[in-house]
Order: sequence, then structure tokens, then C-alpha cells
Amino acid sequence: MYTVKCLNPISKQGLDLFTGNFEIVNYLSEADAVLVRSAKMHGLDVSDQLLAVARAGAGVNNIPLDEYADKGIVVFNTPGANANGVKELVVAGLLLASRDIIGGYNWVQKNAKKADLAKEVEKQKKAFAGNELKGKTIGVVGLGAIGVLVANICNRLGMKVYGYDPYVSVRSAWSLSRMVNHSSSLDEIFTKCDFITLHVPCMDSTRGMINEEAIYKMKDGVKILNFARGELVDNEAVMKGLASGKVAKYVTDFPNETIAGAKGVITIPHLGASTEESEDNCAEMAVEQLMNYLENGNIVNSVNYPNCDLGNIESAARITIHHKNLPNMLGQLTAIVAGEDFNIENMLNKSKGNWAYSMLDIGKKPTKEVIEKMKKVDGVVRVRVL
Repeated sequence: MYTVKCLNPISKQGLDLFTGNFEIVNYLSEADAVLVRSAKMHGLDVSDQLLAVARAGAGVNNIPLDEYADKGIVVFNTPGANANGVKELVVAGLLLASRDIIGGYNWVQKNAKKADLAKEVEKQKKAFAGNELKGKTIGVVGLGAIGVLVANICNRLGMKVYGYDPYVSVRSAWSLSRMVNHSSSLDEIFTKCDFITLHVPCMDSTRGMINEEAIYKMKDGVKILNFARGELVDNEAVMKGLASGKVAKYVTDFPNETIAGAKGVITIPHLGASTEESEDNCAEMAVEQLMNYLENGNIVNSVNYPNCDLGNIESAARITIHHKNLPNMLGQLTAIVAGEDFNIENMLNKSKGNWAYSMLDIGKKPTKEVIEKMKKVDGVVRVRVL
């Protein structure tokens, strides 16, 4: 029996996938695994029992990845599960930035009781006129699951699309419309595009990427959309850009006290993935990944350990080892097994940065002595037998 703690409300559609081998518990200290959405896990005291954390969403800023890697705790996310919901909100953001729908709506609300409202509408509507998206140029920064969908839909809306992602995956490249222009630099995006939309994770290399220098390079009247992470944008720089007219609109899913209510800023209360469908999809993927890892040791969509998948266990036992990515580590581990006259029927070893993960399928159950020897190898942080 495996125990799971939910730190946030998780879609019932996802939780219903758990088999009878899993139990939802009330206390973190009792949990073998955690399901989380937005709850901050930095500073939480977790026990040595905790094996995995699954984030029902893409961003993992609320989880201490390095600390958990040190403890042999695998952190999963659910890339692509909420992509369609975010894509649709980006389209809404484009329309809100292009046509003064909000201003028009507010005017109608303010004048709703006027007897001659219909006549007034015809007089006032030109004050809220905007521009069409067709024929405009948009730069999509980041071509992951969401960025690809945004680029493709913008192409179908008749926009000229430029995409930038130096690390685009093969899967994303195959999914991208051939009409999308591939930019080799951010500067090309900044200088050519009427709209710029961000779809990258927040890392040291991307934090504050939209700053004064970047805005200076942009076209006059540029419209910036941020439905990825608030920290990607220097809010003070955007406010200066709006004041000077360099930036016409800033549409973001991440309100804060600096930008909320400011002229030219359209703030939405973090609704990107807040659809029933997205929440269901994220929960289902997170639960499936947890079950696969806890029962079979397979790692799929981890952000702090390498993906490593040997399928369902068909041998007498499977040993999984979390360890540092050091020379001859696999040799030491297999030597321990061979020294006890165990036959290795299948094996897999993958690395990711400073960390690696090894899976050994063996012909009979290992003894406690074998496992203890593995745990004592320098660089090993966790050993499991399944």
C-alpha cells in the first residue's frame, strides 16, 4: 500500500485513477508521495519516507528541486496537459490587446440605463475601435507544448509568426506549422514583431528577460503577452515602456501591485490553466506518473531526475538506484549484484546534470546485504527494491 498526500485540491477525475494499492492520507509525514498544484513546498519538513512529488501543472517554482534530488525524491510535472487551456486564453489576450473590448464593455455598463443607449452606441463605438490580428507579426518565445499551439493558431488567424527556441524538441518541431518562421535570436523577435508572447519556464537565464534593454529594441507600439511566469518580465521596465508609448499594451496572467490597474495593462488573475478540462488532464497525468514510478520505478516527465523507463516489472525483482552522475558508478553497482551471483536480466542507466538513475531487473529477490552494500557506495542517495 502506498500513501499519497494532496497539498491542494486535486481533480476527482485524476484521483479516481488510483487503484486499491493507494491511499490518500491527511498528513505529509505519512506520505510516500505528494500531489501538488500551487502550494509552496520550500521549507516544508518532509520525512525520509517521501519518494515522489507530482505537480499537476508545468511550472515547478514552488518545489525545491535540488534539495529533493539530494534526498532521492523524484519531482514530476505534467507538460502539455494544460496547453490547450493556456493557448485559448492567449488568443483572448491577443484580442483584448488589439481591440478595446474592455473599454467598450465598461462604457456600456456605465450607460446601461440610458434611454437612448442604442443611438449613443453608434456615436461612441469609434472610441473603442482597434485593429485586426490578420497581417500582424507575432513572435512566440518558447516552442514547447503551449508555444507550438499558440504559434499554429496564430498562423491560422492570418498572422505572420516568428518562433524562437534554441532547445526545441523533435516532437515540437514536428508539430509546428511549416508556415512558422524560425528565428535564430531574440533580437530578431524584438525588432520584427508587433506582438510578443512568452512561453518559457522561469530560470536564471530567463528571469527578467523582458527588461529595458529588450524593450528598447522592440517596435514602437509593441504589445507584450505573458502567460508563462510573472518573473520573466521586469515590471518597472514595462511601466516605463507604457509611459513612453514604446509599449502599447501589456497583457499578463500574473497581476501584482506594480502593474495592476495601470493604464495599458490588462491583468488576468492567473486563469491560464484554470479550466475544468486542464485541471482534469493535469491530475490524470500526475496520478499516472506517480503510480508508474511507485509501482514500477519508471520515471516519466521528471524535472530533477532523468526519464528512465523499463516498462512493467516482469523479472523476480527490480532494483532502482538514485545516485550522483559519477564515473564508474554503474560498474560498482553491477559488480555488487554479480558478486552475489545474481543474474541481471535487464538494465537501464540515464543521467541528467549532476544526477543519474539506474534500474536493474534481476532473476531473484536481492538480500538485505546486497541492498546495504549499494547504499554504502559513495554518491548513492536512495535504493529501492520492487
